[in-house]
Amino acid sequence: MQPLVLLNTVGLTQRMLPHAPRLSELAGRGWQRPLREVTPAVTCTAQASMLTGQTAEGHGIVGNGWFFRDTGEIRFWQQSNRLIEAEPLYVTARRRWPTFRCAKLFWWFNQGAAVDISVTPKPHYGADGNKAFDILTTPADLGPQHQAQLGKFPFQTFWGPMAGLPCTRWIAQCAAEVLRRERTDLTLVYLPHLDYDTQRFGPVACDLPRMVRELDDACAPLLDAAEAVGARVWVVNECAHVAVNRAVEPNRALRKAGLLTARSGPFGEQLDTFESRAFAVCDHQVAHVYVKDAADLENTKDTLAALPGVGRVLMGEDRGEVGLRHRRSGELVLLAKPDAWFAYPFWLDDKAAPDYARTVNIHAKPGYDPCELFFDPKLWWPKGRAMRRLLQKMLGFRTLFDVVPLDTALVKGSHGLAGGDRGPEDWPLLIGHGPPPATSEVPLAGVRDLVLAALEVASN
Repeated sequence: MQPLVLLNTVGLTQRMLPHAPRLSELAGRGWQRPLREVTPAVTCTAQASMLTGQTAEGHGIVGNGWFFRDTGEIRFWQQSNRLIEAEPLYVTARRRWPTFRCAKLFWWFNQGAAVDISVTPKPHYGADGNKAFDILTTPADLGPQHQAQLGKFPFQTFWGPMAGLPCTRWIAQCAAEVLRRERTDLTLVYLPHLDYDTQRFGPVACDLPRMVRELDDACAPLLDAAEAVGARVWVVNECAHVAVNRAVEPNRALRKAGLLTARSGPFGEQLDTFESRAFAVCDHQVAHVYVKDAADLENTKDTLAALPGVGRVLMGEDRGEVGLRHRRSGELVLLAKPDAWFAYPFWLDDKAAPDYARTVNIHAKPGYDPCELFFDPKLWWPKGRAMRRLLQKMLGFRTLFDVVPLDTALVKGSHGLAGGDRGPEDWPLLIGHGPPPATSEVPLAGVRDLVLAALEVASN
């Protein structure tokens, strides 16, 4: 079977492609199509759709996070492959071709995935609240081998105020080594470089031509490795970014309406999901609103529909219009207007904000927080503050890396709405080889069948 690399270049569109000479040359030797996004057009949902060929109604990944009704917890960025309720393509491929081998590098839902090689970010958490950055690999000895060869994975550049190019370079180099050494039939690679400044500054204000060139340069080792082993390279993208100029705060509106309850404590206020009659799990430009009692549905809907920046409020069967009629979804689904995004804060006074609000803490927050991409501009020398906090940690003191701002107005880019009023040149991009699709555009969930068809041809 001729190997295939499926390269997820988050944020790459047809309009940006001319700034990437290597990827442009790749497209010139094959074909390209715009991809129609799923809703929500966010990492976990999009990747699950590409892997299973279904929308969230079929695979159950209704966002980057959701409310777990059985435990009363809001959890974001879970890694268990068992959360996907449909069959991923690597399971289908293994059934068709018993000798099929797959590598999954930094794609989500990596833990427990039925693949031969996996690499994913996974810190170690100490009983004292400490955290040590690391990667988790299958086989287990793969991590030490890669980090001995490539250096430690630059975890701080994968997410947070220092997020940027180094992690993408490291992942691409790691993928090149895996491809050369293992010759896997399918290699899934996730390169996040275009997902940072597009959110910080917006896709118009950031220097996208430079960033796309940097991404293209980072791809070079992987493209060279693919050529050396005779592998084809396909390029996909899970979402496209849009400029935003306002944040919508549904939880504060619900609290003012007496529908959301918070508990006061020594570490700031905490959202009480058990006592709240309604609360929103915010995720970029989509929010799931969980309503305990059906009697509160209309009141909750009216309260949120009146907020500036809310585009649509979908309830019940209407959620099926965007593929979100699933038990994990909220009773209401909010869609933002194209220039708005949903922010998670539920406290009414910043003095009562929970201690995690000013830190990078993706698993503690009951919503996605792009403010984590910034150092608080109100702080004097915030990097120095972070270094001081690190020194305090090393000396054994309990402390917080409290450098993240609470000002949602800093965020100038987002994603999550499928298509919108953008033209196909600003949709996610698919680059492939072999027989091209018969249609002028491809649904994101259609990537699975195209990849399986390409593997079928390669196996003959």
